[in-house]
Amino acid sequence: MKRLFALVDCNNFYVSCERVFNPTLAGVPVAVLSNNDGCIVARSDEVKTLGIKMGEAFFKCRHILEKHRARVFSSNYALYADMSRRVMETLARYDPCLEVYSIDEAFLALQGIQNPAQYARDIRDTVGRWTGIPVSIGIGATKTLAKAAAKLAKRRGGVCDLSTDTDALLAELDVGDVWGIGWRHMHVLKRHGIVTALDLKSSPDAWVRKRLAITGLRTVWELRGMACLPADADPESKQTITCSRLFGRKVRNLDEIRQALATYVARAAEKLRGQGAAAAFIEVHLLEDEFLDERFTGYAASKELAEASAYTPELTRQAGLLLERIFKPGRVYRKVGVTLAGLTPRSRVQSNLFEREVDPERGDRLMRTVDHINASWGADTIIYAGSGVKRPWRMRRERMSRRFTTVWDELPVAKAKS
Repeated sequence: MKRLFALVDCNNFYVSCERVFNPTLAGVPVAVLSNNDGCIVARSDEVKTLGIKMGEAFFKCRHILEKHRARVFSSNYALYADMSRRVMETLARYDPCLEVYSIDEAFLALQGIQNPAQYARDIRDTVGRWTGIPVSIGIGATKTLAKAAAKLAKRRGGVCDLSTDTDALLAELDVGDVWGIGWRHMHVLKRHGIVTALDLKSSPDAWVRKRLAITGLRTVWELRGMACLPADADPESKQTITCSRLFGRKVRNLDEIRQALATYVARAAEKLRGQGAAAAFIEVHLLEDEFLDERFTGYAASKELAEASAYTPELTRQAGLLLERIFKPGRVYRKVGVTLAGLTPRSRVQSNLFEREVDPERGDRLMRTVDHINASWGADTIIYAGSGVKRPWRMRRERMSRRFTTVWDELPVAKAKS
């Protein structure tokens, strides 16, 4: 029997997480804000109907939200991450080898399923009952078709099967919604009259390769039902890891910036280890709180490491040295960040005998222990001293809901009348 992929996509995920523990939000316009409460990053369907776009600055649409009595929340990452874990654990009952694509999406392999659409509806209903999170599910012969089906599923009752009537359904999908087609390629395609996913599927191979390169051609093949991406492949995968945040207030002090940088290096390194990789290149970028030619003034410094590393203390040390090169006393700063590049599997790292700071096996054991404790007991259960304790530079989150699932002191309280 032909193998199929299913993409499970949580609907309005951040909003749905807020609604699970607050029933009064049902049917009410709800929006979730980005770091420092700057932009809209999640919208309920009620907010979408108000014409508010994803990524719109909060101050620009605040009056509209207030007029319609919308509820607005700061991003509660602890809650969202834990709810994501619950959803993925539920999905793992259907496919233990599922591929978690993002915090709110996962691919499942459907093998030997007689009625894929009904099977998907069972998955959707189970996730809803067990976690309270509504999901849409797309089914296709390839991962690209499954992603396309998931887009269509949101307006077709929650489940869409692209393994049948493929062309008719692809004709309903905008070419810009095809997985792997970025906005630049989308504009190129539309200039040439390729408006829908079906148009792209029907385009000649030579024409596609000339304008979209081999990756674009693979996308076309996937739309035709030819699986070019294995279960663990991602056409949008990045070769770098970046972690940065805006400060919650204006910062002038080098020590505060160093603390923030150490925090972001630790997070980036944890992601690095999570994918079994090490970084051979590190870059630190620092943004001033002033304009130059209508743009914020920024600085960056980078270094190629003598030995690729995923050891947080070593990466933090290197980042600190780079920060000292670009920091200018007396200036006001609004953001700092780190980028790790030159990623390579840990098993293929070539050792350097002359610039080694710590025994690799000992360092790996330490990092595994720290990651395990933080994964089991919550983020920042163990932190590095360089990250500081008070952290006055932290981003603003004045509208954050409680961390219902990870902090005992923030559990909902029910009081019974005598």
